[in-house]
Amino acid sequence: MAVQLDGAKAATDRCAGRTGTPGVPPGRHGPGRRRGTPYLLLLPALLATAVFLGWPMVRNLLLSFQNLNMKELIQHLTEWRGIGNYQEILGSEQFWRVTGRTLVFTAVNVVLIMALGTLVGLLLARLGKKMRLTLSLALVLAWAMPVIAATTVFQWLFDSRYGVVNWVLDRLGWHAMAHYDWVGTQLSTFFVITVLIVWQSLPFVALNLYAATTTIPQELYEAARMDGAGTWQVFTRVTFPFLRPFFLATTFLEVIWVFKAFPQIFAINQGGPDRLTETLPIYAFTEGVGNLHFGMGAAISLLTIAVLLAVTAYYLRLTLKQEAQEEQEEAAL
Repeated sequence: MAVQLDGAKAATDRCAGRTGTPGVPPGRHGPGRRRGTPYLLLLPALLATAVFLGWPMVRNLLLSFQNLNMKELIQHLTEWRGIGNYQEILGSEQFWRVTGRTLVFTAVNVVLIMALGTLVGLLLARLGKKMRLTLSLALVLAWAMPVIAATTVFQWLFDSRYGVVNWVLDRLGWHAMAHYDWVGTQLSTFFVITVLIVWQSLPFVALNLYAATTTIPQELYEAARMDGAGTWQVFTRVTFPFLRPFFLATTFLEVIWVFKAFPQIFAINQGGPDRLTETLPIYAFTEGVGNLHFGMGAAISLLTIAVLLAVTAYYLRLTLKQEAQEEQEEAAL
């Protein structure tokens, strides 16, 4: 009987993970080894980040303190300027105009992306299986199209002489739009760029929102309808509160993506006409590569990162503040 009890205890210990080396507490095979494992797993990613992101950032920082133009580049000269590049940029009206334009451009695009993406995502949740599959496939194809390829298509669509958009508007009775130059003015150029960016970003929001709605218990919708809630009340009282973390995270990602948008704006009209559609990334490229002021371009790019960090920090602060208020309200209830 004692042998059987010992065997049963040993089997129980093995199942519960309580066997090990003498002197080591059950279930723990070397605390130092377990503690260091996560850092070892993170090491390859940290090294890759340091090589491909950290080192270029350091080089860019050093470059921003130099006066590097074509002359210095050809003669391999290093002329340090200190903070002169930053002083010149921050004292320029052009920089502040471009910064304000970038913030407005980002805000308009993010609002449109989130509003239209939410509507399409809710539509996906209400469609039948076949229609949902068809719309999802169209969204995936739009999302998978390369940026430059999509930009080229939009250039063809809005071409002043052979564009489909002008042809359709002319057929509908707007004959003045037959040869309209969509990249001839600031507002019309921004309109084309905004349509392009919203079209490219909408699938991400719509598909993720639809996936998130599948996690909401259907009992909540049934209870809301039994209480007489309409479509808007169901969204505001059930869907939106349940998906609030999704909206916060997605909005944060879209702010970053739109703020640093470069290929769409540059390929459409290179920041024209008359540099009136330049955003901060285009401004940095134009000054650095276009005008061969590499030190100035490096300084602008770092200031662009600083502005983006300030915007995201403000957004995260609002998000954390709102979450704290909601926790207080729930605790009060």
